[in-house]
Amino acid sequence: MTGTAQQLQALIESYLPLLHEALKNDLDHKPSPSKWSKKELIGHLVDSAQNNIRRFIMAQYEESPVIIYNQDQWVAINHYQQWDTKQLINLWYSLNLQIVAILENISPAASQRICMSEASHTIEWLAQDYGKHLQHHMCQVLNLDPVAYP
Repeated sequence: MTGTAQQLQALIESYLPLLHEALKNDLDHKPSPSKWSKKELIGHLVDSAQNNIRRFIMAQYEESPVIIYNQDQWVAINHYQQWDTKQLINLWYSLNLQIVAILENISPAASQRICMSEASHTIEWLAQDYGKHLQHHMCQVLNLDPVAYP
């Protein structure tokens, strides 16, 4: 899974300076009470990283683990709106470095092991989807051209 790990590494390295530049903007603004702020979107990506770390590890030693989380509840309970934005960005970056390290060490056979999220997927599929999900939300946070994501 070295190729997927390298792609993720390139993504997070390209987004990190853009996120630090975005600190000058109002990342706390909520478009409506029911919509996430850009800071909360970064928090959502932190939650996604944490849950995918569990998927990528557990699926290597358990048979079809089920790892599902309620993203709205995670964002609400973590109170990302109140976090220091720089600390939140640093956490996002560190968690993604951990994912890169995990993916670099997954064998081809292990990459085909199954994990249940909303559906049954291989670790390889989940890792590729994770990168797409990351790009999708980073485009929203950084006001970049949207990337299609289901």
